[in-house]
Amino acid sequence: MAELDPADEASCVVEVSDESGMPVIRLSGELDLVTVDSVRAAMDAVLTEATERLIFEVSELEFMDSSGIALLVSASRKAEKVELRNPTLIVRRLIELTGLAELLIMVP
Repeated sequence: MAELDPADEASCVVEVSDESGMPVIRLSGELDLVTVDSVRAAMDAVLTEATERLIFEVSELEFMDSSGIALLVSASRKAEKVELRNPTLIVRRLIELTGLAELLIMVP
């Protein structure tokens, strides 16, 4: 039976910035059960009751599981619009296959 190597643990780099008053969260790496809490903490730190649009820059996101989907759906309940910028093919297909393309706006 193969052993899991702790050095192979998934990682997600999270960078937060502001773009004309709108929060932008840049994700790279893997968004999964192991990394979702750090992304949620960053998201919660920038969300306010007045947040109209939350932008996730996901051009460098290599993997996302159902934990990532749940996080994005949660974000859509807290912000009026959730935008996924430059989604990779795997992220785009996952959003489309789960029927969330109308809830999570993908640009381009």
